[in-house]
Amino acid sequence: MRVSIIIPNYNGVNFLENCLNSLESSSFKNPLDSSLNSSSDDSLENSLDSSLDSSLDNSSDVSLGDFLENKGFTHLEDSTHLKDSIYLDIIIVDDGSEDGSIEFLKKRIENNTISNINYYLISNKDNLGFSKSVNRGINLANTHDSKYICLLNNDVEVEADFISNLLKPMEEDTNVFSVASKILQYDKRNLIDDVGDEYTLLGWTKKSGEGQSSDKYSKQREIFSSCAGAALYRKSILNEIGYFDEKFFAYMEDVDIGYRALINGYKNVYSPKAIVYHVGSGSSGSKYNEFKIPLAARNNIWIIYKNMPWPQILLNIGFLFTGFLIKYLFFLRKGHGNLYLEGLKEGLDNRKNIRKTKYKSSNLKNYFKIEWKLIVNTFKLLLNNYE
Repeated sequence: MRVSIIIPNYNGVNFLENCLNSLESSSFKNPLDSSLNSSSDDSLENSLDSSLDSSLDNSSDVSLGDFLENKGFTHLEDSTHLKDSIYLDIIIVDDGSEDGSIEFLKKRIENNTISNINYYLISNKDNLGFSKSVNRGINLANTHDSKYICLLNNDVEVEADFISNLLKPMEEDTNVFSVASKILQYDKRNLIDDVGDEYTLLGWTKKSGEGQSSDKYSKQREIFSSCAGAALYRKSILNEIGYFDEKFFAYMEDVDIGYRALINGYKNVYSPKAIVYHVGSGSSGSKYNEFKIPLAARNNIWIIYKNMPWPQILLNIGFLFTGFLIKYLFFLRKGHGNLYLEGLKEGLDNRKNIRKTKYKSSNLKNYFKIEWKLIVNTFKLLLNNYE
């Protein structure tokens, strides 16, 4: 099985090495019986530590890959206990970085010796934005025989079984469009960053579990949409419903594509064992800034205009107005009220530049399901509990 991993990058050289190292480490799998008890695990760890020390003392040319293979670890392609071999096409899409990212990536690709990983670099002259850059990566993935597309931010570190734990829900249910990972905070790894996005009647997207203990949200569940910072998508459905909307540039494009999947009767699910650690705002800066606030506000308007039929908009207009008013007052207190209003105005003024999702009577029941999700998610927002 082949999975294409797309990593958009803009001046993220400080994050790339850790991200790629973790992906390369995840391409190795320990074939030893998982039934080994803890004392055996400790003995194995001590044996590996002393063997690695000895290897490093005796040879300056030993690589991690060679060492792991010599000690009974194999690439995923050689693991006999896996149903299918897994090959990774890692596609980095650079948006005109000026921090040495290109030079770093070229050297990384040139020195790659891992047999089940292929690197590809797409170099854009300018910052095209998340959506357009990711779409360029998807177009390249379409020339390969990959079944799934994994999107990763450049400022994440993945755990060893990240890919396999994303694949499991996909392989179990062909109606699943996307699988969200358990995103934990990089500097506070006992705290959650995001465990699936939920959209509400107020026009807000809530990052489930944010700031809560990493012990929570331990069960797989259906969600509204997957955070594209670390998620898996079924390529065949992407080709059916369309790619990320390039008009959005950045922010909310993952909610839009998840919304479109729901309209067409597909599912988005959360996989609690697919774990990544996220630095946060690695390329765009702080959580609230002059770049993000107006873009997110504009795209919130477009989410509604694009995906809700007019009767649904009229049904929810009171809740939506209340949601935007509360958000305005929130940003006003932080000194960003004008930025937020600018974004809303741009969204309303340019809404007709957005292609609305075509209404089909065959999807009517899906619109009712979505409306119910919005209602339920609004109550869960008030309770701050999406489990």
